[in-house]
Amino acid sequence: MPTLTWAGKEAVVNHHQKVPFHLLKDVPSLSVGDPGSGNLIVEGDNLVALKALLPYYAGQVKCIYIDPPYNTGNEKWVYNDNVNSPVIKKWLGQVVGDDASDLSRHDKWLCMMYPRLVVLRKLLCEDGLIFISIDDNEAFLLKCLLDEVFDARNFVQAIIWKNKYGPGAMTKGFGNVHEYIYCYSKKQLISIEAPLSEDDASKYKGRDSKYPVRGGFITQPLATRSKDHRPNLIYPITHNGEEIWPDKQWIWAKDRMMQALADDEIVVRKSKGKWSVRFKQYLKDQHGQMRMAKPISILNGPFNQDGTWEIEQLFGKKAFPNPKPVQLAKHLLSMIVNGVDGKDGLYLDSFAGSGTTGQAVLEMNQKDEGNRKFILIEMDSSIARTITSKRLEKVQTQISNTDQSASNQGFRYCDLGPSLFDQHGAINPDVKYADLARHVYFTETGEPLPHGKPVDSPLLGISNGVAIYLLFNGILGDRRANGGNILTRAILAQLPPFHGQKIIYAAGCLISEQRLRDLNIAFRQTPYEIKVT
Repeated sequence: MPTLTWAGKEAVVNHHQKVPFHLLKDVPSLSVGDPGSGNLIVEGDNLVALKALLPYYAGQVKCIYIDPPYNTGNEKWVYNDNVNSPVIKKWLGQVVGDDASDLSRHDKWLCMMYPRLVVLRKLLCEDGLIFISIDDNEAFLLKCLLDEVFDARNFVQAIIWKNKYGPGAMTKGFGNVHEYIYCYSKKQLISIEAPLSEDDASKYKGRDSKYPVRGGFITQPLATRSKDHRPNLIYPITHNGEEIWPDKQWIWAKDRMMQALADDEIVVRKSKGKWSVRFKQYLKDQHGQMRMAKPISILNGPFNQDGTWEIEQLFGKKAFPNPKPVQLAKHLLSMIVNGVDGKDGLYLDSFAGSGTTGQAVLEMNQKDEGNRKFILIEMDSSIARTITSKRLEKVQTQISNTDQSASNQGFRYCDLGPSLFDQHGAINPDVKYADLARHVYFTETGEPLPHGKPVDSPLLGISNGVAIYLLFNGILGDRRANGGNILTRAILAQLPPFHGQKIIYAAGCLISEQRLRDLNIAFRQTPYEIKVT
């Protein structure tokens, strides 16, 4: 498969592996509602933050929507959108080295995006989707980049989004009124569905006795000429004592047709001597769930003006330039992949900006009583604290005032703490047992510890028939220096039993190598044999 090459690529292709794991440090004063609700805002560089999230959420994110810098060359944009911000310049100097000064702004943008996309892919679940907004400045290069990171076979669609009502009065030449939204899957899709638009839903005007549960209906023809000839689809139905045959064949087999007739789900009419046989297509299923539709590749709105208006309604002013409309995020996050229920799951935005994605998740939960969770990452401290978190606090307050059952949809606010290890490779003294346990288990297995599982045992978990243990920080109850952190025969006898291969991390070992082999134990000495990146 063709790949994209740019100045600085060699330095960043594997850079995500060199980024150290950092701790997430709670900022209780900025958390809102129940910090244990599962919603999270992280303040800090999004590459470091994404790496910090891996031990907790790798392979668990259902949908990602990001709106990265478009690299327009506009220095006045809040993120210095030509990738010349001091943060990015410093980062490029550290990662790419002296050659960073010779990179074009397109090279810099690609250097910034590549490692972030690689880690985002690791966070997606197997049937997860990622949506990325972009405009013409980097659309072509982004498509090449995504083909490489996500595999071109997992490309789903390039959505054309009409984001403005019309061109401005000063426009010369073509009026640019669209952007793109690229969609990729973690693996090849079986199916994808989207919510019905309001216009389509309004067409379901028919009513019968099922209306309270199934809503209105429209009718669709039961006879077809388009399918291959199938004898089992050719049979008569009886209406008012008269047999009705299809011109060619029905779309349903006889058993299904008879059941629909018995359930009053067939509409039979005669006009100008010709019979019409149609079935009722309801707005909702028998459980009251709204019908889905096939997504289309062109979106006519919502518009940028809607996003600006939403911010003004919350803050009383234009607190953030060009925020994406909430309805756009809702549309993207509402996609149903492979028939999986869309009312729960984890949704991530690592270029959070004003927090549009978080608001979309909260409002979607309010509407359908869902249990979706969001993770937002915002690198600019001022934006994260005064706009992102404040916006979601205001939205949560509005929801709570109208729906008491949604009052626990708060969020936990964190910034990036120190790395797990200091510059000498020693474990940072601020590291707690649960922090190191999640890191050890993830770097050993590539999987996060089960979400919500208390980390209070030296047996962290079992992966592929191998049990992972950690002796650290007095987990067995001995709080003396090195107490219980050295693997001895006595300590081994205290460990939760497992009949199979074991990997045990500890500060030292007083059991012979032969005895360890006999017991099918692989010993890893901390901190030296813990992967630090």
